[in-house]
Amino acid sequence: MRYPMADIAEVDDDIREHILAVSEKTGFVPNVFLSLARRPDEFRAFFAYYDALMEKETGNLTKADREMIVTATSAANHCLYCVVAHGAVLRIYAKDPFVADQVAVDYAHADITDRQKAMLDFAMTVAQAPWTITEEDHAALAAHGFDAEDAWDIAAITGFFGLSNRMAHIAGMRPNPEFHLMGRTPREKRSTEAAAPAADTADSREPADTDAPAPTETARQPSESTAAPAPATPTPKEANRR
Repeated sequence: MRYPMADIAEVDDDIREHILAVSEKTGFVPNVFLSLARRPDEFRAFFAYYDALMEKETGNLTKADREMIVTATSAANHCLYCVVAHGAVLRIYAKDPFVADQVAVDYAHADITDRQKAMLDFAMTVAQAPWTITEEDHAALAAHGFDAEDAWDIAAITGFFGLSNRMAHIAGMRPNPEFHLMGRTPREKRSTEAAAPAADTADSREPADTDAPAPTETARQPSESTAAPAPATPTPKEANRR
C-alpha cells in the first residue's frame, strides 16, 4: 500500500460501525474499507453510491449480474483488487466456483448465458469506448430483456468501478488473502445461514455459499470454443462481439 490504512480505533463512529458490521459478516475487514476510511467524506460518498448501485432491489439485474459486470470490467482495467474481491462475491452469488475466473479471462468464451454476454458486451464498450455507443447497442440489450433503466445500471456500475479500479491502482491496494478461496468449495449447511460476504459493503441480502455450486442462471453450457482464449481485455465493441 502506498498510503497508510486507517486505524479503526481512530475513525469516526459511523465509519467504525460500518466496518465492524462488515467484519462481523465476513470474518475479516476488506482492505478497501481501511484504505478509504482515512478520507471520511470520500468513504461515506463511495459506499452510499456503492449501495445505491449494487444493493438495489429493482430492475432486471441480479446481484450475480452486477458482480459479473464488476469482475469483467475490472479485468479490462487490470485491477487485481477488484477482480479478486468481486470475483469471490460473484462465485458466491452465482453458486459457481468457475464463473469468476472465466469471466475475468475471457467472458466471450465463459460458460454464461447469451443474456449475460450481451450485458457484458455493453459494459465493456462503456468501459473501453463509450463514445461509440449507439442505438444499436441499446437494441442488443433490449433483445435480451434489458430495458433503458437496466442499461443505465450497467453503465453506472461500469463507471463507478472504473473510479474504484483507478484508485486501487494508485493506492497499491492488495486483495485480502481470504478473498482467493471464497466460493470455490461448498461449505456445510449451518442452522442460520449468514449473508454472502461482500467485497465493498456490509449489506448483502442473498444467501451465502452454503450449497454445492450450481451454474449461473441456467444449466452450465459447453464452452463455445476449444480454441485458446482471447485476450482478457478486448478492444471496443467489434472485439467484444467476436
